[in-house]
Amino acid sequence: MLRKIIFPLLLGAVGSGALISLGIWQVQRLDWKEDILAGIEARLAAPPVPVPLAGREEDDEYKRVTLAGAPTGEELHVLVSGTTAGTGYRVISKFLLETGAVIMVDLGLLPLDAKDAEPVTDFMQINGTLLWPDDQNSNTPPPDLEKNIWFARDVDTMARVLSTRPLMVVATDTTPADPRLTPLPVEAVGIKNDHLEYAITWFLLALVWAIMTLFLLSRTIRQKDA
Repeated sequence: MLRKIIFPLLLGAVGSGALISLGIWQVQRLDWKEDILAGIEARLAAPPVPVPLAGREEDDEYKRVTLAGAPTGEELHVLVSGTTAGTGYRVISKFLLETGAVIMVDLGLLPLDAKDAEPVTDFMQINGTLLWPDDQNSNTPPPDLEKNIWFARDVDTMARVLSTRPLMVVATDTTPADPRLTPLPVEAVGIKNDHLEYAITWFLLALVWAIMTLFLLSRTIRQKDA
């Protein structure tokens, strides 16, 4: 009798233990993600600071910043849809700071029919948010450089094309405003946090596994008794 129930006992213990371990791991990931999100929310709520030219993604993403200078007129146009301002092109501008440094600024949405409008190169003050966008995936087509149509924001690649620092600020507002554009400010954290759902799923699977193990043991014992 003992020999017949050893295997289902081991199978139940190992399976349930593995599933519970995965659930615990997701709970730990949940704590880690919540710490990250809390840090980001604190940056978004903090007063703006001068743009840090040595900014790093892990330390400075979502930091509110101010800057002053002028667009050079060199722009990259990123085709987007579903924004608060509709469909159009995000304008990623090569921007010369008054300090002499050159960075990129996402100035906002350009309507589709205004693609050939003359860029604004006036001196301006900008409030914005440092961002390292993660727009592209394996299905994102490469940019059409001849037509200046991009399909995702890629800080490193765009910085090489525009010859700027690998630093992008998404404008919240500009003074004076660019009459062609509607700003698309960063207003919330676009990071998913599904770890609680994953943890619950693993724990429920562990419970189901344990119930199935008990059922198998009960059936084995009943067969023996019969």
